[in-house]
Amino acid sequence: MVKMKLVKLVPLVLAFVLLMSLRSSASFTPIDNYLIACGSSKSITFQGRTFVPDTQQSSLVLKSANSVVASSNSTVPSPIYQSARVFKAAASYKFKIQQEGRHWVRLYFYPLTSPGQNLESAQLTVVTNNFVLLTNFTFKNYNGSYLFKEYAINVTSDTLTLTLIPSNNSVAFVNAIEVVSIPDALLSDQAYAVNPSAPFSGLSDLALQTVYRLNMGGPLLTAQNDTLGRTWENDLKYLHVDSSAVNVSVNPASIKYPQAVTAEIAPNWVYATAEAMGNANVPNVNFNITWVLTVDPNFLYLVRVHFCDIVSKALNSLVFNVFVNSDNVLSSLDLSSITGDLGVPYYKDFVSNSSAGTLTVSVGPDSMADITNAILNGLEVMKISNELGSLDGSLSVGNILPSSPSKKNNIRIIVGCAVGAVSVMAIIGLFYCCLAFRKSKSTNQGTWLPLPLYGNSQTMTKMSTTSQKSNTASCISLASSNLGRFFMFQEILDATNKFDESLLLGVGGFGRVYQGTLEDGTKVAVKRGNPRSEQGLAEFRTEIEMLSKLRHRHLVSLIGYCDERSEMILVYEYMANGPLRSHLYGTDLPTLSWKLRLEICIGAAKGLHYLHTGAAQSIIHRDVKTTNILLDENFVAKVADFGLSKTGPALDQTHVSTAVKGSFGYLDPEYFRRQQLTEKSDVYSFGVVLMEVLCTRPALNPVLPREQVNIAEWAMTWQKKGMLDQIMDPNLVGKVNPSSLKKFGETAEKCLAEYGVDRPSMGDVLWNLEYALQLEETSSALMEPEDNSTNHIPGIQLTPLEPFDNSVSMIDGGHSCTDDDAEDAATSAVFSQLVNPRGR
Repeated sequence: MVKMKLVKLVPLVLAFVLLMSLRSSASFTPIDNYLIACGSSKSITFQGRTFVPDTQQSSLVLKSANSVVASSNSTVPSPIYQSARVFKAAASYKFKIQQEGRHWVRLYFYPLTSPGQNLESAQLTVVTNNFVLLTNFTFKNYNGSYLFKEYAINVTSDTLTLTLIPSNNSVAFVNAIEVVSIPDALLSDQAYAVNPSAPFSGLSDLALQTVYRLNMGGPLLTAQNDTLGRTWENDLKYLHVDSSAVNVSVNPASIKYPQAVTAEIAPNWVYATAEAMGNANVPNVNFNITWVLTVDPNFLYLVRVHFCDIVSKALNSLVFNVFVNSDNVLSSLDLSSITGDLGVPYYKDFVSNSSAGTLTVSVGPDSMADITNAILNGLEVMKISNELGSLDGSLSVGNILPSSPSKKNNIRIIVGCAVGAVSVMAIIGLFYCCLAFRKSKSTNQGTWLPLPLYGNSQTMTKMSTTSQKSNTASCISLASSNLGRFFMFQEILDATNKFDESLLLGVGGFGRVYQGTLEDGTKVAVKRGNPRSEQGLAEFRTEIEMLSKLRHRHLVSLIGYCDERSEMILVYEYMANGPLRSHLYGTDLPTLSWKLRLEICIGAAKGLHYLHTGAAQSIIHRDVKTTNILLDENFVAKVADFGLSKTGPALDQTHVSTAVKGSFGYLDPEYFRRQQLTEKSDVYSFGVVLMEVLCTRPALNPVLPREQVNIAEWAMTWQKKGMLDQIMDPNLVGKVNPSSLKKFGETAEKCLAEYGVDRPSMGDVLWNLEYALQLEETSSALMEPEDNSTNHIPGIQLTPLEPFDNSVSMIDGGHSCTDDDAEDAATSAVFSQLVNPRGR
């Protein structure tokens, strides 16, 4: 009890030390640093910084037709609220910006007594050049006595205009304004979207509003203790269960910042304190510490979590999970394996929505960890502007700002002068445009750029068809730069009946996928990129380049693309039976037999094996999951969606260092921790797919009990007990040969090994799945082998799968032999005697 009381005193002691100490780190010096005391006649010192009157700042222009000053000598929350400037009409502050980029915009409001005006009932709206910050705010509907707002705005010009607009014949007012440069490294353009799980980019184009900034287990921090002038409040009032956490702390001077994390990310006082697991008085000691935060449900949020292992005595002893809402965003997080030491700061950004106006962040121990503990040092939650550029409400700047009458008159004059000239040229221009369009259409329509033919594919270009007729088809080098058929946008509109919603096949991170029919009757799938997509142009280009040089029976074929009118459209072969996932759960489609499931897994494995070995340099898919394995009309599996694919390591390399991308639940934990990508990352993801195929449930299901949320962890516990049949699809019970299931489970277990070096290659996975299929087909004639290897089955000569050789075109009697054919031939050689065991 005494110990607990001492722990609770830590924040008070730290607060005292904090006020008495000097900051050891060098302060960031902002290029733009406006600290404005609105309506004040003198400079004001607040939190160690000096705010100057708005009439004495030379680089600031105040445009106001009618404003008055309100001031008070009575008690106010702080000196910054002693004065205010009050506007009876729309007014603006125009700041000269010396350095473009992110800037803090901080606003202070306190309803002082103003002659003839009741500022408490004032309704005010605040906008910048491109973003809406506040809409019709009034203190009448606000519980607090004062209001402080902090925004991060990306300024892309040499000025920033802040406009205050009174509403409903009221007034607008402001007490103080800050416009301060932000270090470029503080806010990245990318984060990881939580639900649905996908990379999220484009944050630089959006405005952010700080909603929460918490110092876990530590005292209040202000601009006096933060080089960027931020405020960090204590987290205690947001804890779901107070007793679930205890404060821990170390000397701030002991925090060791790595090169990638500076004191600007968060001060050492944040990393020197943390909340760790306490005594929650619950039966299960593996509980989570949860913070509950109220948010506006109509917006997305940037969630930044800060960590620093200040509790461990040795490396690799603290392993825990991190959740945003119910989604496990950092599974088996081992801080010391990432940072290489104890006491080293680390942070991660996520983009999430809210659940009915509540956003929760939790940390909890990993079930496989030696020590039951979890920590969190700091938390920031920032609202992201919506598609209208608003952080408050559903109106854009264009809807709010009043139009200037003189500007309207100028526009009328310009338009009037231009109409005459345009009218004269319109008919001539229209004639030539129509002529050029017809000529272009007759020239381009039906034009096919040659796709490199590599392997056996059902989708052929006109050039490859000609080659086949002359019996001279051969394997073309993957280095070909041809990108497939170019479609005109009008052709796409015709094929999809102008993107008829009744033809919609699905919606993904890149955009929407429609069924289409080309002029010759060929059915296709048309993926139309969303201009607001997180994946964007880079993934669009990657997918074209990857698929145009990869041809294999078990890879979805790219027919062509369209990039007219800034569109990002890809045209694929049509896969009649859709994604594998829809045949496993979530629909009323017929149950797949065990044999068919094995054949589908084998097909997908062949596609991935080809990616890893079929080129001079391997290709890593990076997003293997059941929605990216598509089935044609014959249930032949084909791997799809290559937008995140990346060229693998060179011969003299062991891995590729790259930012983590993929889907949560399928991500290789080693890749996630170390950001080192290898082919074995695809193997791990495929292991998750195997368990999903067997158990017919999602890779992550936060609704289930905690130990069942992650299918990989849950299924592995049953596999290690030799009881995988207990969690398999109930529709398969009694219909699966035990030997086949055993081999399947062993294969999945090896794929899901914690470290990549312990996982098999996709060639080995393919071999084992083929074996599981043969055991299923010949269960009546073969006894279950005692060993995991078929080397002990008499009479079977094993032929290992060799990597594909791209340099040789195998031609015999005028017919080409594709990689896919060679692969099937090798497999047939291995299992020819198993098909008819009596012939041995």
